Amino acid sequence: MIDSNTFEFLSDLKKNNNRDWFNEHKPRYQQAHQNVADFMDTLIGEVKKVDNIENESGKKSMFRIYRDVRFSKDKSPYKTSLSGSLKRATKWLRGGYYVHFEPGNVFLGVGFWNPNSADLKLIRDELAHDANPLRAILTNSEFKETWGELQGEQVKTAPKGFAKDHPNIDLIRFKSFTFMKSFSDEEARSEDFVFEVVKAFLAIRPFFDYMSEVLTRHIKE
Repeated sequence: MIDSNTFEFLSDLKKNNNRDWFNEHKPRYQQAHQNVADFMDTLIGEVKKVDNIENESGKKSMFRIYRDVRFSKDKSPYKTSLSGSLKRATKWLRGGYYVHFEPGNVFLGVGFWNPNSADLKLIRDELAHDANPLRAILTNSEFKETWGELQGEQVKTAPKGFAKDHPNIDLIRFKSFTFMKSFSDEEARSEDFVFEVVKAFLAIRPFFDYMSEVLTRHIKE
């Protein structure tokens, strides 16, 4: 589970986002970081029972807390969250899992964020040819109950090479194909939280299977 001290540290960091305060409270950060790394270790073990992922270490699966402020107006040196990601293994399994811990903003993210141009073209060409399989997944009641609506940045009208009045333009416009699922801080502190995360990850499988088929059918053995 995620300890209440982890959320308390992140809440305090948000109010005191500077290097002096952070260095003074480094032991609290280390404790919070270890707490999330331990959660990620457990999550990796559970997800490996139902999916093939390449992650081996919870600590190595986490993102750094230090912000890149070179091109940002906000010069706060630290993120106010702790997060990590899991990547599906082999060239045949596509898609990724993201876990985000922040006071009042605990969520899971899954899908395809900013796929490269070649992958995006494969997806769009498939949707232009036949979007019914994806629509069946997106409108499934159990799927929608878990993951809601498809999210992601879209072009305003139509990508180059596609008609603005194409019957599937609502899907073709997407540049990223992602979903989010939110939890309360209390849910994240529950001993069963890791299993709720795995259940949600299992629910996204039809979408991942569809995308993996679209993105790998041209790949030779």
